[in-house]
Amino acid sequence: MFQNLSSKLQTTFDNLARRGKLSEADVDLALREVRLALLEADVHFSVVKSFLDRVRARAVGAEVSRALNPAQQVVKIVNEELVATLGEPGRLNLKGPQPRVVMLVGLQGSGKTTMAAKLAKKLRDQGERVMLVAADLQRPAAVLQLQTLGQAVDVPVFATQATPVEVAGQAVAAGEKQGKTVVIVDTAGRLQIDDALMNELIAIRERTKPVEVLLVADAMTGQEAVRIAEGFHKQVGLTGLILTKIDGDARGGAAISMRTVTGVPIKFLGVGEKTDAVETFDPGRLASRILGMGDILGLIEKAEATLDRENAQQAAEKLVSGQFTLEDFLTQLKEVRKMGPIGQLLGMIPGLSGPKMQIDEQAAEQQFKRTEAIIHSMTLRERRSPEVLNGSRKRRIAAGSGTTVYDVNQLVKQFKDMQKMIKQLGNRKGIPGLPRFR
Repeated sequence: MFQNLSSKLQTTFDNLARRGKLSEADVDLALREVRLALLEADVHFSVVKSFLDRVRARAVGAEVSRALNPAQQVVKIVNEELVATLGEPGRLNLKGPQPRVVMLVGLQGSGKTTMAAKLAKKLRDQGERVMLVAADLQRPAAVLQLQTLGQAVDVPVFATQATPVEVAGQAVAAGEKQGKTVVIVDTAGRLQIDDALMNELIAIRERTKPVEVLLVADAMTGQEAVRIAEGFHKQVGLTGLILTKIDGDARGGAAISMRTVTGVPIKFLGVGEKTDAVETFDPGRLASRILGMGDILGLIEKAEATLDRENAQQAAEKLVSGQFTLEDFLTQLKEVRKMGPIGQLLGMIPGLSGPKMQIDEQAAEQQFKRTEAIIHSMTLRERRSPEVLNGSRKRRIAAGSGTTVYDVNQLVKQFKDMQKMIKQLGNRKGIPGLPRFR
């Protein structure tokens, strides 16, 4: 989402780094570039002005002039002020008598219903007893969509023939009888804010007494998302924001602007279409992504949530002992792909997310698929003992996987090179936490 903004900011900082010492004119020139980059990314003009005023006050002072590396110090200041602009992370309030009601509001098409299921799964995984409520009776098939999603995440959905206010009220009562701890109400949206929508939402809020009223806003709407948030906050009284489609081709300005303009904290980010593609908002990590510093903590969390630790340990031990086969490689490849698109994962690694390190995500995904197809076309013996591969076997594998003999040779060569390198590491220096190769 922040690729264009990140690229322009890093180009500016690279130019700054070429100067040993920074004059006030150097800083002003860099900040003009930063200003243009932020405005092009759809950041609200008042937020840009306030942000740059704070950065400049610090960047032209002793904090930078006395630094050993002035350019890095400017980047540090920009990072800290960006974190301050994004605001403190807003945690979900789940206090009070059960069931605690979480009410989702937003315009039609913002991803409200899908986000309801994502939140339900996230809370269920945290030990909460969750119920979803289908109170969107305006959009055709909205109830069916929520029921389908609820089945996918193994969370019950309350639906009945009544007005939205009655549905929400009956759901809370049913949730209390069933011992639910959290009730998530999916409300109706409109194509634009109107009195009928607001009156309905106000009535639901008064009937259910939610602990959270969360606006689900499409990050791809740019400045309009900020205006939408202001409108809902004035009428309904928001307690938090959820930005969806963060992984899309959006400029990203809404994420930077919304907290400052509305005063309402961002609580979650929707980062994909799958039911587990939701992140708790962390301003430090988001700022690091914007500035091209990666998000190694996010990568670790993805790995911990997705990968089988025991299988990973066994694979590592096989690597060091020289017993790692193409069959094991295929298993680990599938595990890694569960974590998300390869380009997104590489972008979370510090040093690999800058404009100079951009990779063709589509080409990378195609390479993954090609590798999987080649290994799938091998027999069990060939996967475990690639040395048996002769010309005829390779031609058969290439034909079966829709690739060429050259592709097969390249994969086998790369695999053998990896085995050789790991063996050398195991023999000479050892790998901490794993058995030494003999």
